[in-house]
Amino acid sequence: MITKADIKLIVSLQLKKQRQKYGQFVVEGEKSIAELLTSPFEIDIIYGTASWYAACTLNLKQQKFVEISEKELEAMSVHQTPQGVLAVVNMLKWQLDETDFKDQFVIGLDDLQDPGNLGTIIRIADWYGIRTIICSKNCTDVFNSKCINSTMGSFTRVKVVYEDLLTISQKFNHPIIAATLNGQNIHNMEVKPKGLILIGNEGHGISKELMDAAKYEITIPRIGKAESLNAAVSAAIIIDNLIR
Repeated sequence: MITKADIKLIVSLQLKKQRQKYGQFVVEGEKSIAELLTSPFEIDIIYGTASWYAACTLNLKQQKFVEISEKELEAMSVHQTPQGVLAVVNMLKWQLDETDFKDQFVIGLDDLQDPGNLGTIIRIADWYGIRTIICSKNCTDVFNSKCINSTMGSFTRVKVVYEDLLTISQKFNHPIIAATLNGQNIHNMEVKPKGLILIGNEGHGISKELMDAAKYEITIPRIGKAESLNAAVSAAIIIDNLIR
């Protein structure tokens, strides 16, 4: 049985300060919960409707499950049409180590503000086998519901940490590859599969401090009239070209 206090707590986890206070976040949908079951994350409790549970094929024997009504789920969900199930999950704080930087690309995000963009970039990283994303300390929160939903479960496989990007690049001797509007044509660029691929803030781009430290400045050549590209779209094009 779920109580009004439980519902209130789960709704409060939509706020960053409440997620930090309780060390928990909410994941919705069977696909993402299936990913959680085989990940390092610890599920505190799963809430699902009777109809969802009847059709569920997941192995929930080791999980605490509480059956709830459609109305109770609607009260807790961020979706207009809830997906039948949600889980309260304990946060996991990833740690960086040398293996994150060994002969591979790492994504660096400088003050990215849109949680949907962050979630999509996490999903893109997972697709291309990039295991680590470093966010500047002012980036949007990875445990925001919009971000988690946008990853489609990829947040369980991609390490996302919040650090000072310049300090990290210097510590691990990792060249910074900065995405700009006036850099070298990405189609003509060849680099070793190692570096911090830096994507900037949606409105202001990359900070001057990081630009001054960048070894490479790269640009997606514009053929049409659009003023700019979405941060996640830019990340996908750049990663595809560098890896290819």
